[in-house]
Amino acid sequence: MNVPFNKPYLTGNELSYIEKAVKMGKISGNGYFTKKCQQFFEENFGFNKCLLTSSCTDALEMAAILLDIKSGDEVIVPSYTFVSSANAFVLRGAKIVFLDSLEDHPGMDVDKIESLISPKTKAIVVVHYAGVPVDMAKVMDLANRFSIKVVEDAAQAIDISFQGKALGGVGHLGTFSFHETKNLQCGEGGMLTINDPGLKKRAEIIWEKGTDRAAFFRGEVNKYGWVDLGSSFLPSEVTAAFLWAQLENLQRIQSRRSQIWHDYSGFLASLDRSYIPKIQHLPYLELLRNELDKIQEEFSPIVLQKDPGNYHMFYMLFPSLESRTKFSESLKSKGILSVFHYQALHQSEFIKAYQGIDNTPLPNAEIFADTLLRLPFFYELPEVSSSCI
Repeated sequence: MNVPFNKPYLTGNELSYIEKAVKMGKISGNGYFTKKCQQFFEENFGFNKCLLTSSCTDALEMAAILLDIKSGDEVIVPSYTFVSSANAFVLRGAKIVFLDSLEDHPGMDVDKIESLISPKTKAIVVVHYAGVPVDMAKVMDLANRFSIKVVEDAAQAIDISFQGKALGGVGHLGTFSFHETKNLQCGEGGMLTINDPGLKKRAEIIWEKGTDRAAFFRGEVNKYGWVDLGSSFLPSEVTAAFLWAQLENLQRIQSRRSQIWHDYSGFLASLDRSYIPKIQHLPYLELLRNELDKIQEEFSPIVLQKDPGNYHMFYMLFPSLESRTKFSESLKSKGILSVFHYQALHQSEFIKAYQGIDNTPLPNAEIFADTLLRLPFFYELPEVSSSCI
């Protein structure tokens, strides 16, 4: 048996759209497919302005430049997140103030943000872990009261809303990832959403290497030049063409991922072993549950992910690092690849060297770093019929 952790899904139109982009004669970026993708997000998700980027990391770095983050500024970031959420602001000289996770979910504990705000706080980075919405009403209330900007790291949170508004469109800025492990993917790609109208013009300049080149191509200026900070954040039209093939199939992809999440949840949570029909592909999930039963005889409790979010992942929480390691290695020996997620960033050697050791305890983030395990999750994952749950 061989079940990888991830397998990038292809809709079938990626190569034909890439061919079309090449034949159109403009493949360097900000062309036909880039504009189609950006328009799709603006029209379907209500984002004020969208700019495709080469990665979510690039989108975060754009956000840091756009907010004029500099040495002496403080930026609040959850500890349990990918390094880019913090690194983008470290690159501008900021001090990172780390926030703990909730007790029952790896997402950030919004109720602890206010205690971390100081006169130096310039921004709050909100991470919607596993596509589960953070309480943005509380975050934006704090941001308004203390005049702080909010950057939503929605890398895992495409196609889900908070109080009727798409995630990535609530804060002043939002960032998305289209890495091959995400719901929608183009190998490596990202997007910045600019929800504060006052930031739109400068965002486009930063996106275009610090020039007003985009305005020039629209005929708004008679020549373009270097007018601000910036870098080469645009993806090529090849990347955008690939992404367009995914966007056309967004609802189908999300529907399939929803089925996978609920199959995992129902099948692994079921205690009734009296009747399990033998259907195609069932040995994979039956083996997974058998291994879970074995580990629970020695270690308990093991907790399954409760909130599906946007069906980005399915994770399990083990009672200890030892039990997680034992279960993961057992699955690997049978050809099933499961992976743990982040190291708590406040414990990293780099951040200790960069800004000194901070003894503020963040126990929840540390627990999730040791106990969370992600199971294989991709469109073509062997499925289980709901009839056997």
